Amino acid sequence: MNSPNIFPSLVAAVAMTFGFSTSTAQGGCTADFNNDHQVDGADLGQLLSQWGTNGSADIDGSGTIDGPDLAQLLAEWGSCIVVPTWATLLESLPDPAVVTDVGMRAQIVASGLAWRVRDNASNIEMLLVPAGTFTMGCSESNWNGCDGDESPTHQVTLSAFYIGRYEVTQAQWLAEMGSNPSGFVPANGYSSDTTKPVERVSWNMIAGTGGFNSVTGLRLPTEGEWEYAYRAGTTTAFHSFPGYTSGTNNDALLGHIAWYSGNSVNETHAVGGKKANALGLHDMSGNVWEWCQDWYGSTYYASSPLTNPTGPATGSVRLARGGSWFFEHGYHRASERNSGTPDGYGINTGFRVARNP
Repeated sequence: MNSPNIFPSLVAAVAMTFGFSTSTAQGGCTADFNNDHQVDGADLGQLLSQWGTNGSADIDGSGTIDGPDLAQLLAEWGSCIVVPTWATLLESLPDPAVVTDVGMRAQIVASGLAWRVRDNASNIEMLLVPAGTFTMGCSESNWNGCDGDESPTHQVTLSAFYIGRYEVTQAQWLAEMGSNPSGFVPANGYSSDTTKPVERVSWNMIAGTGGFNSVTGLRLPTEGEWEYAYRAGTTTAFHSFPGYTSGTNNDALLGHIAWYSGNSVNETHAVGGKKANALGLHDMSGNVWEWCQDWYGSTYYASSPLTNPTGPATGSVRLARGGSWFFEHGYHRASERNSGTPDGYGINTGFRVARNP
């Protein structure tokens, strides 16, 4: 017969005795003394070794490490992850079956930020992209070279951010904006599946005054953030997927990760139908082009800042990335750049959202 697990009840009893809540705060744990994002035996050992003194484990600042400090530690026992105030927690730590890049998985854990959350304003699922440095720019495929605006390649360092796991859907747009501007709808002879990406949305409709992002508090990813998220630790033309953990330059394999001209049957498809990259993001290639925040500059890479670049200060057209159901292989490479006027829209173009932690 198994012995009952009395630890949860002990935690609650001690916490209640000293007037502490047993719920962990959004902002992390005060008892995580060694900053490993866990409150566990190591932290308990540190507290007990300082019992009765005025040491670093004096959580409540009373001048003595005693019962209330122990109660707070027990109340915070377990994972100590920061959940953004704008989000609902879905999963604290990255699922190895989803975040398949070992290095990026370790970076996510080390950040102390929740991995998988749902934005409260829009109900959009978002995944954490950890801070890091990568080489941005030209990645040729076997069949397609780079354009001039993809050079020079350059190092970029980015802060952590959250990004939509999927492209924004027709249903999500409709829920916030009250109407569906998309072309792939029943009125035009297509299915009523509103989990297809919203399209026929201009940059202004998304990021302008009164647009989707104004309503929800979300934002578009910068071009640098977008490419970093696409690559997810790879340096190849196309991101990784099962069987190709380092990515690939083979255009013939594009159908594993993208809806493009060779397999789309001339329409968009429900988001998430193709293999994800090593961060767990779907449709970074294909389905619809995705607007980015930046103005486009054909020579911007020659003078781009090394840290958190945001594009030229002014311009006439905005960036779009990722290719679409209508375009051929080369347009779906990690470094391929496209652009359009802020008020322009079409059945090829939608978007994915981002947000600061």
